[in-house]
Amino acid sequence: MTRTTTPAGPTRARPPAHPRRWAGLAVLSASLLIVVMDMTILNVALPALSAELRPDSVGLLWIVDVYSLVVAGLLVTAAALGDRWGRRRVLLAGFTVFGLASLAVLAAGTPGAVIAVRAVLGVGGALIMPSTLSMIRHLFTDPRERATALGVWATMAGLGAALGPILGGVLLEHFSWRSAFLVNVPVMVAALVLGRWLLPESRNRRPAAPAHSGRPSGTGRWDLPGTLLSTVGMVALVYAIKHLGKNGPADLGALVAAAIAAVALGWFVTRCLRRPDPILDVRLFRGPAFSAGVVAALSTSIAVAAAMLLLAQWMQLVQGYSPLETGLRLLPSAVATAVLSPLAPALAARIGARTVLAGGLAVSGLGFVTLAAAPGPLGYGTVAAALTLVGAGLGALAVASAVIMAGAPPERSGSAAAIEETSYELGGTLGVAVLGSVAAAVYRAGLPPDRLADAGLTGPSAAGVRESLGGALEIVPTLGEAGARLAERAQAAFTSSLQWAGAAGGALLLLAAALVWLLTPRDLDLAGGHEH
Repeated sequence: MTRTTTPAGPTRARPPAHPRRWAGLAVLSASLLIVVMDMTILNVALPALSAELRPDSVGLLWIVDVYSLVVAGLLVTAAALGDRWGRRRVLLAGFTVFGLASLAVLAAGTPGAVIAVRAVLGVGGALIMPSTLSMIRHLFTDPRERATALGVWATMAGLGAALGPILGGVLLEHFSWRSAFLVNVPVMVAALVLGRWLLPESRNRRPAAPAHSGRPSGTGRWDLPGTLLSTVGMVALVYAIKHLGKNGPADLGALVAAAIAAVALGWFVTRCLRRPDPILDVRLFRGPAFSAGVVAALSTSIAVAAAMLLLAQWMQLVQGYSPLETGLRLLPSAVATAVLSPLAPALAARIGARTVLAGGLAVSGLGFVTLAAAPGPLGYGTVAAALTLVGAGLGALAVASAVIMAGAPPERSGSAAAIEETSYELGGTLGVAVLGSVAAAVYRAGLPPDRLADAGLTGPSAAGVRESLGGALEIVPTLGEAGARLAERAQAAFTSSLQWAGAAGGALLLLAAALVWLLTPRDLDLAGGHEH
């Protein structure tokens, strides 16, 4: 029988390959695609939703943010549940919750109801995301097949982010904004049926204590205090990031949330280090390859989340494209990702995972720099070139999941999956909050109050113009000839804000590329499944 060496110690017999593993991968990938698309599809649907429901600025912020807030808070708990009570069971529960929440949008007629729907969707997403990744580790026992499967998984994650606006545009051309939610329902029904048939159950019946802990292995009791600490800490952290990014250090509530996050997460990490069977194995960060993969996931998510949100608004509000036209014009990123992602594992086997991972970050960083350094007025040609470079870099980053899993033994796959998914969620939150705040500051600087006063705008009207480009364009028709000049100035300010956010994202990714190059072992073997 074929034998492999794992980081856990001695040589072990490799379990037989599951006969329906590739069909199971198709179910896992399709479900992940929908969950990730749900994060970006709202970017295109947001103007139509806002026009119908008229949420205030706080309500709009919660509609956008509550999904990631809930997902980030529950990922660790969901992964631990899957490890202990069955990954398929948790995954199917996630399909059910996600489908029912998507259907509930039919009854959502107020901003508060939409916020509630998005929160329940977050519960479903948290149950689905880590389960898809950890199940791949157990479906594919051959390391080379596993690397390919993880590449496919990463491709679906990248494509979901890019295809969300396209699908949203197609739906909004013919239906209301609710269709952006209802499209999830048939996919979740199919995933539920096929998942029961194709996916095997897997769990850790005896979570192993780390060899250096000096404590015996055992199933252990569920760590309820640790669960509460991780949930409270992550929710408080995401809340603090979002509100400090929007309101600055004067926001007392955000500062309190940051303090709560620091205490809760610090206590959680200490608790995990002391327990023989923690719900999240933070010791994984001792592996440099694992840390490198997490850095890649986090930094990419920060840059891409902010850029895609700003680009979707720029195309609609500055260039005047329809939702469908906007989605199609974001396609270069998805195409480049789809072409290069399947090639990334083979490329890593030939030239090394370190080169592919750091190189992908650098290429994406150059894409953002291209967006920022465009000579003259920013046009779609420059944006398309930038999107192509960003997508190519994301395609190379398909090996990031394989690098993360290479640094984690099979019995800790749930923890590894939770950390990776938390990196993506936290990165998206940081991107929108921090880079979004950079963009907002640049936009407001381009519309100083004295200039608006010259156009007859003061008080709430001026505040609305400086709050968002959408608010400015709503006021324009009431100003006559001065309105055209205001629209032009506001659009120029928004374009400048997009370019400054691109510059910040590019600098971040280039810095991350250097860090990943230093962290990743030169001889990391993805096929062998461990660090040397």
